[in-house]
Amino acid sequence: MSSPRKVVELFYDVVSPYSWLAFEVLCRYRNVWNIDLKFKPAYLGGVMHGSGNRPPGVVQNKFLYMKQDLKRLSEYFVIPLSPPSNPFEAMFEKGSLNAMRFVTAVAEKDKEEHVLVEKVSRELWKRIWSTDQDITEPASFTEAGLKAGLSTNEVEEILNLAKSQPIKDKLKSVTQEALDYQCFGFPCIVCHVNGKAEVFFGSDRFELMAHCIGEKWVGPQPVKPTAKM
Repeated sequence: MSSPRKVVELFYDVVSPYSWLAFEVLCRYRNVWNIDLKFKPAYLGGVMHGSGNRPPGVVQNKFLYMKQDLKRLSEYFVIPLSPPSNPFEAMFEKGSLNAMRFVTAVAEKDKEEHVLVEKVSRELWKRIWSTDQDITEPASFTEAGLKAGLSTNEVEEILNLAKSQPIKDKLKSVTQEALDYQCFGFPCIVCHVNGKAEVFFGSDRFELMAHCIGEKWVGPQPVKPTAKM
């Protein structure tokens, strides 16, 4: 008799490049490990404020390290990470509140399958962290949505939904959920094991996470890719 799948929740924000790394790795492993992967789009700015944390962009040495770190991680994880021309502006001045409201609206329409929220999140990550494009304007969300497979009518409906109070409240609620797990940044991965929540921060804890859920980490690509991202 096979054991039940363990629920693994990924709290993320598309403004976070490290969240993109964790997202892609968990997507690669969801059919390798015995897990039920749940996407939890949340607002990183709210988690940073609520936890009293400071982003690496406001600490000069951390910021310089992050630029080099992301280059190495891009090669290791085989993810086309390329920082925007002005990372500080993209991450801290423009931010991601509207983007995450859009992703939350997609998630609400895609509660059962999680296919669309995965594709839309990936397209937004590619815009900011691969092709140096905007993720704050409605036109940007429209382009990302269309590339993810949504129809024009569906995108328009989701854009309107993203402005609604229920979606704003939902994003706040999931962000608070992350804070309740004592998250202080993203990605935050919560593994539910034997009735206990095991919380992992960052994109470099997969080996330990695998140990906790009774699985094996075999590197960033458990299955040889057949096509480029």
